[in-house]
Amino acid sequence: MNLVFPHTFVPWFRSVAPYIHAYHGKTFVVGMAGELIAAGKLSAFAQDLSILHAMGIKLVVVHGFRPQVNEQLLAKGHPSRFSHGQRITDAVALDCAQEAAGQLRFEIEAAFSQGLPNTPMANATVRVVSGNFLTARPVGIVDGVDFIHSGVVRKVDSGTIRRAIDIGALVLLSPFGFSPTGEAFNLAMEDVATATAIALQADKLLFITEVAGIHEQLDDPDSAIDTELALADAKRLLATLPSPTQPTDIAFYLQHCVKACEGGVERSHILPFGVDGALLMEVFTHDGIGTMVVDEKLESLREASSDDVGGVLQLIEPFERDGTLVKRDRTEIERDIALYTVIEHDGIIFGCAALYPYPEARTAEMAALTISPQVQSQGDGERILKRIEQRARALGLESIFVLTTRTMHWFIKRGFQNVDPEWLPDARKRKYNWDRRSQVLVKKLG
Repeated sequence: MNLVFPHTFVPWFRSVAPYIHAYHGKTFVVGMAGELIAAGKLSAFAQDLSILHAMGIKLVVVHGFRPQVNEQLLAKGHPSRFSHGQRITDAVALDCAQEAAGQLRFEIEAAFSQGLPNTPMANATVRVVSGNFLTARPVGIVDGVDFIHSGVVRKVDSGTIRRAIDIGALVLLSPFGFSPTGEAFNLAMEDVATATAIALQADKLLFITEVAGIHEQLDDPDSAIDTELALADAKRLLATLPSPTQPTDIAFYLQHCVKACEGGVERSHILPFGVDGALLMEVFTHDGIGTMVVDEKLESLREASSDDVGGVLQLIEPFERDGTLVKRDRTEIERDIALYTVIEHDGIIFGCAALYPYPEARTAEMAALTISPQVQSQGDGERILKRIEQRARALGLESIFVLTTRTMHWFIKRGFQNVDPEWLPDARKRKYNWDRRSQVLVKKLG
């Protein structure tokens, strides 16, 4: 037995707990590219989805089948035809699409039925529900091109889907819709997933695709992935890109993410199926792995409220335990919570500090400045410091001070100066712990 394992597992498991709490009962729509299944990654992906399901996340999965239909057409000696980034579905292509969809639904349901011991699916119970939840209309003729049996989503039966996921089922949608007269239309997976996410007002839309996301340098595939795009920035980027003709084009999935966010889905994601566990990494880590488009920047710097007491306690507790911070009990934090400033990202607090004013001395103490190890060195400490300085100026104070035993250099680099503890206001000096021998640093406010 590896005795080190508990020391790595326990901190990791605790670090993902806030996401488990935050997403329990939320609704995710997952668009799964057919290329994922063709690459042999269905089993592992179903296991990851089952973990989300077990954590109380309500799931709607939309599968694609582009490569599977192409394979069927090739076997029949019939060409695959596309225009405007969408398949032209003639009678033969429609027949191939129906065959591919039936086979894939069988494979997907089988993947969710596995339960071998010592696998993530052991003891899992995932009931898959499918049905005629989509009403469609024909694409028609576009720029002289007749798309024949290709369609677009006209209506999503969100009420029935919602009832199914509310009782614990996973809803599986194939990219097919039907007209009121019973005519079948071949739909794009991306269109189905986007329309479904909007109809359900889902909390997340996640595309699991053959692309890694949006690179920070669009012309350099080796550049870093832009992990978060504000909706306004994503729309500006789209305006500069040519219309997509294939899924690997930058604008192909981005256009659907933008449409979803404009339709009320706060977060939409582009993730690479080529990275094992990409879905789990995106959902349960701070920065994720792909690109997330958000209706607004998820990170907010604000004054704390009573709802933040638990988050503040969870953030500072490890630093109290190792002696970096003086221990504060819950009663004290509840009493003083209005004095705290916090940085919140996606509903989770990653930084905080409190401002205790001493008006008679025209100064204030900044206490409990804490940044989560997950986001250190990203500038959040400076952002909190600036907000604390603004709060102090608004109170008409001339300086702020801190007491620290380990982070003197960080404060000195930001304009603080070391002073004798005798400098402290009388009320604070009476509470000074001479045994702890904290350094006192002061910054004058201009």
